[in-house]
Amino acid sequence: MNNSQNRLQQLNQAGQSIWFDYIERSMVQSGKLAQLMADGITGVTSNPTIFQQAITGSDAYTQDVQDLAAMGKDAKGIFEALAVADIQAATEVLHPVYVQTQSADGFVSIEVSPDLADETEATIAEARRLWQAVDRPNLMIKVPATKAGLGAIEQLISEGINVNVTLIFSLDRYADVKEAYIRGLEKRLAAGGSIAQIASVASFFVSRVDAKIDPLLEKIAADNANLADQAKELMGKAAIANAKLAYAQFQTKFGITEPSTRWQKLADAGAQVQRPLWASTSTKNPAYSDVLYVDTLIGPHTVNTMPPATVDAFKDHGTVARTVDANISQAQAEMDQLAELGINMTQVTDELEREGVQKFADSYHQLLSAIETQLAELTPAD
Repeated sequence: MNNSQNRLQQLNQAGQSIWFDYIERSMVQSGKLAQLMADGITGVTSNPTIFQQAITGSDAYTQDVQDLAAMGKDAKGIFEALAVADIQAATEVLHPVYVQTQSADGFVSIEVSPDLADETEATIAEARRLWQAVDRPNLMIKVPATKAGLGAIEQLISEGINVNVTLIFSLDRYADVKEAYIRGLEKRLAAGGSIAQIASVASFFVSRVDAKIDPLLEKIAADNANLADQAKELMGKAAIANAKLAYAQFQTKFGITEPSTRWQKLADAGAQVQRPLWASTSTKNPAYSDVLYVDTLIGPHTVNTMPPATVDAFKDHGTVARTVDANISQAQAEMDQLAELGINMTQVTDELEREGVQKFADSYHQLLSAIETQLAELTPAD
């Protein structure tokens, strides 16, 4: 690796794309996004929580809120117009990356309403509407990996819409996500459509797994002295082990570690692999390294979406080495030990999915409420 490169650029060389897990208008207007690209950032992700922070955290949007209200838009319409404008501006800055990588990178993501997480047809309809509203080839529509989301993912891919599948926590659900992507490609190919420029990532959440499992391990250690050492040894291990096993699953499904006739047919028609994207990579526990969920998951065909603080931390003291497929047998052993201690991963990941959907829904409604408050302040009392 070239020593003149910063650590983010070295990650790119190692096959990992770095997407910035934050967006706000000033990033584009000030040239900050262009600077981030020069540093090695090749994409941007958003979610309702990020937009809530951006829109309510400054007065940069106040005039637009007023103008959109004057056009008769309600709070939801105003939010969507603001979000679409910000996403469009970011996609234009990142478009050169999209071109240079032949539609493999340079994406910006926008999420369907979290209120639709359990509604397949409504998710499809909203994704289509957002796709048309933004109207940029390097857009990804974020769809949660709920059971209802799986059918939406397959249908949207079959229509040529790029999808960022979000809120994946379990290996079983991840298997379903990859299958939905491949079926969508197969459906489009069978109908005579091109699959050469369709892109998708599978956002596998990381740190939230440790945040959920570590307290369970602490309780086991406190309640049973015979198991205390084993429980303590596993703290901070579950999330990385889970992600590494997901990567192994990815390598098998897409014919990387062993031939796959099914995938090869799609690849021959120009299909891209659905890359694993490591999400929730900021460290929640201050006892752990602030780059723990970056250092340990580096490798080809991956994306890591990092919030601003994690980007800064990794640029300062991250370690670049291929780690994502190292010690897979150890990762499996750690998951087996968790089961031996009575930790039910299915139960844990089901809870995390429900909480993830609820968290985004809460942020979405708080944002709409904040916009409604602004609108009320603009409307003179009778």
